[in-house]
Amino acid sequence: MAKYRIGVIGHTGRGNYGHGIDTVWRHVPGCQVVAVSDPDGGGRAAAKDRLNAETAYADYRKMIEDEQLDVVAICPRWLDQHRDMVIEAAEKKLHIYMEKPFCRTLEEADQMIAACEANHVKLAIAHQTRYSPTLRVVRELIEDGRIGDVLELRGRGKEDGRGGGEDLWVLGSHIFNMMHFFGGEPIWCFARAYQDGALIGKQDVYEGNEGIGPLAANSLHASYGMQNGIQGFFASTRGAGNGARFALQIYGSKGVFDIKTGYRPLAYLLEDANWCPGRSGQNWQRVTSAGVGKAEGPDDSSLHAGNVAACVDLLAAIREDRQPECNMYEARTTIEMIAAVYESHRQSVPVAIPLKQRKNPLTLLVS
Repeated sequence: MAKYRIGVIGHTGRGNYGHGIDTVWRHVPGCQVVAVSDPDGGGRAAAKDRLNAETAYADYRKMIEDEQLDVVAICPRWLDQHRDMVIEAAEKKLHIYMEKPFCRTLEEADQMIAACEANHVKLAIAHQTRYSPTLRVVRELIEDGRIGDVLELRGRGKEDGRGGGEDLWVLGSHIFNMMHFFGGEPIWCFARAYQDGALIGKQDVYEGNEGIGPLAANSLHASYGMQNGIQGFFASTRGAGNGARFALQIYGSKGVFDIKTGYRPLAYLLEDANWCPGRSGQNWQRVTSAGVGKAEGPDDSSLHAGNVAACVDLLAAIREDRQPECNMYEARTTIEMIAAVYESHRQSVPVAIPLKQRKNPLTLLVS
């Protein structure tokens, strides 16, 4: 018999079921999807069949009320309902696995965390890269001094048609989560945001896709002060790339790591203080979950494998009464780093993190 009864929240046409946040539970030992909710009738019927769920609901609130659940999967990619869904589940003391990004504002993040804390709820968020064994290998290599002292963290978005503000939210969240993992807590941010080369103003704000809320800028550049004097950088310009630079680079006094995203990310090490293979004659070396220059193991590299690892860790966190590997506090820090870009732009100064102002900074632009 299943030890954990899972309820799945989807919304066809408004974020759907995310990146496999629904189907992962069929491959997590001890779990059974017993109910699914979706306001869309066709999507609801398809999900019930796909997940072999016993019951389907139009309203997730009724599902949470009527079913004896242990965990809720909040699947939609769209952000506009995340806050309400999390609070509804937390108030019924249900643990949560959810799609990223966390929510639309720091105000919402604070409310979500307060509800989880008050009800002793564990929440894990689907930044699959954070669960990668390759990431842990890279951190161990850094701790062993393979690239010397860490000096800089550099990331860019995919810089496709979403480049700028939407890229910051949708893809930048992965980069910021890795920056946090390797660089520690962000302390300050200084950023500027542009629309067609001019600094953005109130007139440039529009309603973003996927329930993001107020959005602006087709190009932006941000600097972060991280713990221990490490400097972080993020930038995105619309149409400037095809995703090739979507990665995090970790620059040290003796070399560089380059890490893509994913459960088994492409990761490389350059042991070269010049940071330039052409000058030093050094070559990039592949880093896998087995180590430097070693073949990757047979484990799946898909989003699904990352979801399985995250859900297994969430259940362990519930049993052990600890925070999940990628938890609600990390999720809020990611939103903090995103919001800080616009708050710094709004004030035209570096801003301290955590931010004092918790609303969407774009709603406060005066000109």
